[in-house]
Amino acid sequence: MPTNSRNLLTTESGAPVADNQNSRTAGSGGPVLLEDNQLIEKLAHFDRERIPERVVHAKGSGAHGYFEVTADVSRWTKAKFLQPAGKRTEVFIRLSTVAGEKGSADTARDPRGFAIKFYTEEGNYDLVGNNTPVFFLRDPLKFPDFIHSQKRDPYTNIQEPDNVWDFFSLSPEATHQFTWLFGDRGIPASYRHMDGFSSHTYQWMNSRGELFWVKYHFKTDQGIKCLTSEEAARIAGQDADHHQRDLLRAIERGEYPSWTLKMQIMPVADAAAYRFNPFDLTKVWPYKDYPLIPVGKMVLNRNPENYFAEVEQAAFNPANFVPGIGPSPDKMLQGRLFAYGDTHRYRLGANHTQLPINCPHAAKAANYLRDGSMRFDGNSGRAKNYEPNSFDGPVQSNQPLWAPIEVNGFTGAQAQERHREDNDFVQAGALYRVMDEAAKERLAANIAAGLAQVSRDGIIERSIGYFRSADPDYGERVAKAVRERRARR
Repeated sequence: MPTNSRNLLTTESGAPVADNQNSRTAGSGGPVLLEDNQLIEKLAHFDRERIPERVVHAKGSGAHGYFEVTADVSRWTKAKFLQPAGKRTEVFIRLSTVAGEKGSADTARDPRGFAIKFYTEEGNYDLVGNNTPVFFLRDPLKFPDFIHSQKRDPYTNIQEPDNVWDFFSLSPEATHQFTWLFGDRGIPASYRHMDGFSSHTYQWMNSRGELFWVKYHFKTDQGIKCLTSEEAARIAGQDADHHQRDLLRAIERGEYPSWTLKMQIMPVADAAAYRFNPFDLTKVWPYKDYPLIPVGKMVLNRNPENYFAEVEQAAFNPANFVPGIGPSPDKMLQGRLFAYGDTHRYRLGANHTQLPINCPHAAKAANYLRDGSMRFDGNSGRAKNYEPNSFDGPVQSNQPLWAPIEVNGFTGAQAQERHREDNDFVQAGALYRVMDEAAKERLAANIAAGLAQVSRDGIIERSIGYFRSADPDYGERVAKAVRERRARR
């Protein structure tokens, strides 16, 4: 019976597969042949299907949805996706446990990751938080040791209470988070029934350049529901994927989970005198000091079509900001600004931002990053791959996304201090003037050999201008040599 061509099985190169049930052999009982490309291709791909799992947050679930603004926040931030009221932005969220591997139980007593990717018109904004408002540590230098204490022991290959509690007993700053973790909210009944927090403090900047420190609170609209240790153990034995199944089925039924975003907002001037360090990740800002301000609602209404492509390969980076939102001096946040992107480049590759789940959806990426493993688009074709250039390539905006953070009287990128004779040409001119006439002629000829081949007059004139700034004779000599070379072409 002929096979409908629309359903025809093919190899990776697109050729039709004649037999996908039997390997090619040398005779009916002979050895398998290397010429069987379908067999080789299937086995070789299968051997490479797994990618490194996340060191932390390995077990997780994801969903698509939207964020809708419900209040005017323009007095605090100029971020376009946060205004005006009624505006909707596409989001993707990944919810996860922290310490366990991919096969671990969803109901472990563990913090839950709460990572959101906002596909905004100004680029992707990633907010990478947890379901607790605090964390175990305040300094990223201790993070690898902390995670090692939570993972499997080098000898027993089991998570050892000795290690967990030894580290805690030597890290008093973890007391607040341990109180959260071992309290009634330590095991959410599902991902739908827990809050999410930025945990870190971030900076908001409005269109007038005024600055605010902020914390994000995503309050579940389904209500808080939690499990006891006994309930969690029973569910883990029956269904280790309970939270994944619950989220998937709820969205399939049209019971779309949602969260109300509320913000705590602190004027920058308050920070120095506040009773707690506002950038300490082990501390909260009490609501009585900075009440919650409703801002918007997040709704999850679509399941991923393919878990690997959309959840396993999702990459969230807290360094992905948009205009009007930036970092704070929170030490743990500063460490994460490096660590997350570095992890993705290792786990997924240098071009992980090209993957559909990670690339901008409402904006266009325009940069000079090229090549690398698995570059699957046109690699920007013949466009120049350096900046600055004279060929209409993308240019910097000269508009910082956020205000630089002041540290000991210094803010942001500092220009090098200028001394009396500091410029780009004085020493080049001095070098030129110590050359004899023959050396000057050779110098001009060597420069002209390349410069005369340039296709744009503007580039030639700009280059000669630099040599003139070093020494007028230098510039004129190069200009003459270029003219002579071009006349001979």
